[in-house]
Amino acid sequence: MAQGPISPSGQSLLFLTDEQLRKGSEAMFFAYRGFTRDPDRILAEKGYGRAHHRAIHFIHRAPGTTVNNLLAILGVTKQSLNRVLRTLIDDGLVTQRVGATDRRERQLHLTGEGAALERALSDAQRDRMRQAYRKAGPDAVAGFRQVLEAMMDDEMKHYYDALRDRSDAG
Repeated sequence: MAQGPISPSGQSLLFLTDEQLRKGSEAMFFAYRGFTRDPDRILAEKGYGRAHHRAIHFIHRAPGTTVNNLLAILGVTKQSLNRVLRTLIDDGLVTQRVGATDRRERQLHLTGEGAALERALSDAQRDRMRQAYRKAGPDAVAGFRQVLEAMMDDEMKHYYDALRDRSDAG
């Protein structure tokens, strides 16, 4: 009986059917809804949305990041990011400092209150991921990360690698 196409590693490529890819896309959609459910609830209590969460997350991951760097990572308009940052600054969650070498730069940092919110949001997501990882096992976890990294555009992979390198160095 024919197996169909085989990968260089000897694995069958039959899982690459349109139906399997659709199932993967749908699984990702519903998993993302689960992944964001608890943070969305926490954010809604404060009148914030996912844009606030993303800004808080990346400011936490790279303290002192610039507005321009955050714009590149988030892929939003300057006007949109400025609205989000203005709210976070006015509410005392983020501070903005002038750059030491380039005074035109605005470097962003979380305050203690901002760090506490980031921790609550991330804890909720880490708990969900931890449960899923334990259920799936280490081989599935490694494969999952491989798939996600393979889906990244080159520019986004650059930002992802920079954050990962920062974590590995710390």
